[in-house]
Amino acid sequence: MELAPVTIERLVEAARRAQKRAYAPYSKFPVGAAVLADDGQVFAGCNVENGSFGLTVCAERNAVAAAVVAGARPVAVAVVAPEAATAPCGACRQVLAEFSASMPVILATSDGDSRQIDSLDALLPGAFRFAKR
Repeated sequence: MELAPVTIERLVEAARRAQKRAYAPYSKFPVGAAVLADDGQVFAGCNVENGSFGLTVCAERNAVAAAVVAGARPVAVAVVAPEAATAPCGACRQVLAEFSASMPVILATSDGDSRQIDSLDALLPGAFRFAKR
């Protein structure tokens, strides 16, 4: 899927706004994400950390959940992190692959100095697929 430059900017800006609301008292690494849904809507999420680290929820999964609650399905994602362009963790990659193994993944920094676009299948080759009977 090819994204128009205006769509990329829209996603990155939504992810930046979400990043400002991240709850990251432990890592000090606030992340924002925004997914583009199949109907053109944009849904944002931020990381929400927890003192029981395993209960922390990543920005990407929060954005996906917001889209699903609204009845939409993600087709692209932007992730904004404070430093170098940071790819989604393995769990988030797998959650995103549930909706589109080849979706565009836009990686950007908070200051806008760094940006790259990958496809999810390049970041997660051989994603798990539930065998249909």
